[in-house]
Amino acid sequence: MAKCRCEPTREAVAAREWVRLAKEQGLTLDGPNGGPGQFTKTILKAALNEAMTEHLGHEKNRAPDERDDTNVRSGTRTKTAISPSTGPGTIQVPRDQDGSFTPVIVPKRHRRLTGVDEIVLSIYARGLTAEKISAHFNQMYGAQVSKEAISRITDKVVEEMQTWQSRPLDGVYAAIFIDAIVVKIRDGQVVNRPIYAAIGVTLAGDKDILGLWAGAGGEGATFLMSVLTDITNRGVTDTFFLAYDGLKGLPDVVGSVWPLTTVQTCRRASST
Repeated sequence: MAKCRCEPTREAVAAREWVRLAKEQGLTLDGPNGGPGQFTKTILKAALNEAMTEHLGHEKNRAPDERDDTNVRSGTRTKTAISPSTGPGTIQVPRDQDGSFTPVIVPKRHRRLTGVDEIVLSIYARGLTAEKISAHFNQMYGAQVSKEAISRITDKVVEEMQTWQSRPLDGVYAAIFIDAIVVKIRDGQVVNRPIYAAIGVTLAGDKDILGLWAGAGGEGATFLMSVLTDITNRGVTDTFFLAYDGLKGLPDVVGSVWPLTTVQTCRRASST
């Protein structure tokens, strides 16, 4: 999360204190414990489980008389994988009984993830359609899995994504911080796109990434209103403080949605 350098008003101090408490509990937008890292794990889990189903020819817990052979799932193994955007992290790779399953996305004896992390944020930020998600997985797997398997992987990822994006939120948050990180997204060509995150701090001091939204840069009031509308539609009725970094027009938008909210403008600290 970007650091803020704000005027030392009472409201600013309070808002930063809420955000500080959340960060102490591990809330970051990057790194292995950040939101993107968790999303990557979710997508990998869905893809690996469907790839195992393709390999075995039957779904999990299928009765013996409904299986083509005796090979079955045999738990998971922990693998440390390195993502260019989120750093090192652990994932659970499914195993089969005879040891013949070779995952394509996280190959054996390879630790660096390629092709997955660059689409994770865009998927969760509504930046890719199901068709484009399917095209990405088809490119990753090539001819090693069937089109039916790619379709199942895509359906599972989209299901997980939609569940996360539409989950109910708390009615009131102590503070909400809106920030953006720039990621490289492959959408026909590799481009830099800002992904905006709304990070809430609950009244109990817990952290929650409320949502992710893909922007194009220079977003205005219409885009910002769509973000707040999405949040309010999922149950948020108010927040004491809202801190943000460099989004023009946000104070007016916030005032029309949550009139009593204290809006604090922040700017990124310089690297020097």
